[in-house]
Amino acid sequence: MTDANEPVDDLTLIYDAQCPVCTAYSCNVDAGPNEIRRVDARSQDPDVQRALKAGVDLDEGMVVLHRGQLYHGADAMHRMAMLAPRSGIRNRLNRLLFGNLAVARTVYPALRAGRNVLLKLLGRRKIRDS
Repeated sequence: MTDANEPVDDLTLIYDAQCPVCTAYSCNVDAGPNEIRRVDARSQDPDVQRALKAGVDLDEGMVVLHRGQLYHGADAMHRMAMLAPRSGIRNRLNRLLFGNLAVARTVYPALRAGRNVLLKLLGRRKIRDS
């Protein structure tokens, strides 16, 4: 429950629901008082269409829409880390890994590569091939 005096922003997280790791992250990420609208990147949701029209390759990373801005990949993870509360082990780990944009941009390609390998092992197609 949020405090009535705290500002709550529109926040949408677009992720690949066919990827178990992406799904686990999206279900466990905390954005403090902000309610997260979670959207499957494989859907026809208007926010997915907005990201695609902006030229985003959804196979290259998740998308966060926040305060009218679109964040993709490492920048999206960084945005979510900055919104996370400072309490709780998951939030602290999220902030540690992605709270520094340079670190997020270094770590994210390995996470994306892991996702691609996992999808292949599970026999699932990439988003663009769905």
